[in-house]
Order: sequence, then C-alpha cells, then structure tokens
Amino acid sequence: MIVSHQHRRKDTKPFREDIEVTNRLVEAGKILGIDVLDHLIVNEKADYFSIKEKGTFESRRE
Repeated sequence: MIVSHQHRRKDTKPFREDIEVTNRLVEAGKILGIDVLDHLIVNEKADYFSIKEKGTFESRRE
C-alpha cells in the first residue's frame, strides 16, 4: 500500500502527526499482512516528500 495526502501549505515537510500516522499504519499492516511501501506528502505545486526515502519508517514485515 502507498499512502498519500496533500498539504495545503507549500512545504511538504511532514508534521509529527504525519510520521506517527505512518508508523501506526506500518504496525497495522504488519498485523494484516499488508506492506506499507511509502507515505507521500504532496502540495499544489506537485512537489512531494517521500517518508520512506527519508528513512523515517521501515516497511518490511518481521
């Protein structure tokens, strides 16, 4: 699964809550057998921030 949401501001840097939700989704995915591959944050200029690229979470199931 790839999660995505849009920030209304121009900056795509994740909020603390964005990281927390991502980590909770990864944990829930482990229980359900679903890999969370990435969480993308986009803005109106089509810029994006990949939480996986920045190393903020691990998507592999244990």
